[in-house]
Amino acid sequence: LCMGNQARVADKATVVSTSTRNFPNRLGQGANVYLASAELAAIAAILGRLPSTDEYVEMVKSLAATSETTYSYLNFDKYEHFASKAKNVTIEAEVTEAARKSHAAFVA
Repeated sequence: LCMGNQARVADKATVVSTSTRNFPNRLGQGANVYLASAELAAIAAILGRLPSTDEYVEMVKSLAATSETTYSYLNFDKYEHFASKAKNVTIEAEVTEAARKSHAAFVA
C-alpha cells in the first residue's frame, strides 16, 4: 500500500514501510521511514523494532519450508485460473488512452 498522499503517520514517527520509494515528509512530517522487504517489515512488526542481523536470519529461516508456496503468488501468469480471467478483461478505450498519454508525458 502506498500511503504517500492518502494516509499519514504521526509527526516524527519512526516506521517501517514496504513502499518502493521514500523522500522527506512523504509519510509524515519529520517521519523516519525505513524501507524494507515484506519479510523484514513483518519481523519488525513482530519485534516492535528493527531486528539485528542474527534475529533476522533466525526468523526468516522459518520461511524456507514454505517458500515455494509462499512466493508463488507473485507468478499470476502461471496460474490458469488467473490467466484465463485476465484474457476476458476489457479496459475502456478512454482509460487506455488516458494511460497512454500519461505514460508518454512521463517518459518524455
